[in-house]
Amino acid sequence: MAVTLRGVSTVVPSTVLVQESVRDVFAAQPGLNRLAQRIVTTSFNVSGIERRHTVLEELTLEPREEPAVFFDQASGELLLPGTKARNEIYAQDATRLYVEAGRAAIEATPGVEASDVTHVITVSCTGFYAPGPDFMVARDLGLNPGVERYHLGFMGCYASIPALRMARQLCLADAAAVVLVVSVELCTLHLRSSNDPDTIVASSLFSDGAGAGIVTARELEPGERAFDLDRFATRITPVGESDMAWKIGDHGFEMVLSNAVPAIIGEHITGALEPLFDGDEALTKALAEDTSSEAIEHWAIHPGGRSILDKVEARLALTEAQLVPARETLRDYGNMSSATVLFVLRNILDSDAADGDRVAAMAFGPGLTVESALMTVRA
Repeated sequence: MAVTLRGVSTVVPSTVLVQESVRDVFAAQPGLNRLAQRIVTTSFNVSGIERRHTVLEELTLEPREEPAVFFDQASGELLLPGTKARNEIYAQDATRLYVEAGRAAIEATPGVEASDVTHVITVSCTGFYAPGPDFMVARDLGLNPGVERYHLGFMGCYASIPALRMARQLCLADAAAVVLVVSVELCTLHLRSSNDPDTIVASSLFSDGAGAGIVTARELEPGERAFDLDRFATRITPVGESDMAWKIGDHGFEMVLSNAVPAIIGEHITGALEPLFDGDEALTKALAEDTSSEAIEHWAIHPGGRSILDKVEARLALTEAQLVPARETLRDYGNMSSATVLFVLRNILDSDAADGDRVAAMAFGPGLTVESALMTVRA
């Protein structure tokens, strides 16, 4: 039985952050030492990002009358609100994006109505509240009161792939299942000025966005473009536990993202792909012979940063064209944590991907954990 990801939809907040302008704000913060100033300039300049989106309207640099919470326009100083203040904004704005993205996915899936949804899986690592986003999606989209709900929280950038895996398992267990998967991340709520290199790098990369899709075994409608979900795999690397982490502090969530991450991914990425390709002799052979780019047409790599994409491209001998969806997503949206891979998949669907093309999706997160999925384009 084929289980398919349909109606892949993406949503971003309306406030746009231009990377050069944000760089100048961070570089001008009081208390930065000279080394930190140089790291800010370098990190922002080589990020591969041109623009990002945020729910924080006060970061637009447009004149505002409301009291400053995150940014004092008069002094140009980034403020340091507490975790409670940040999370209250998350509860309000994340709910709006969850519902908007979920509605978009349902509307983009022909033959599926809100009343057809049997399960909801929500994903996020940038805030908490209860009743949670799974409840809000069910309530505001008018889903059946008996809809089954699950939330995958605080897993990091890779979490949308386990969500899709879980959705597929639900559909394999019940052929009538229609699973709505929604990921929302408001990473900019946790940005701050710091002399710490990890914090600076995180500030140069992270942004806000939402992605959603419908997973079901139902037949596609004529002309519909989607992905068959063929296989999933997960792998914990033997090193890197302390190089990528996400903890709760007094002034928001604190990201650890060391400069060793790209090298760790480069060293262990082929090992992470082995269980995904296991059982497929042609793919296993291609991985061993560095011809994966020929065996799989499209690569939905989570753009955790420009250097990560460079390392993946070189290690797997991918073509420049195969990294275009990931690089364009990074350029136009930044790193939206778990939602980002859904943007890359949407980019692939909007490209010239043909029926039967294979897609390998990969995302990386705390642990260091590599989650992957093998898909087939249906068009």
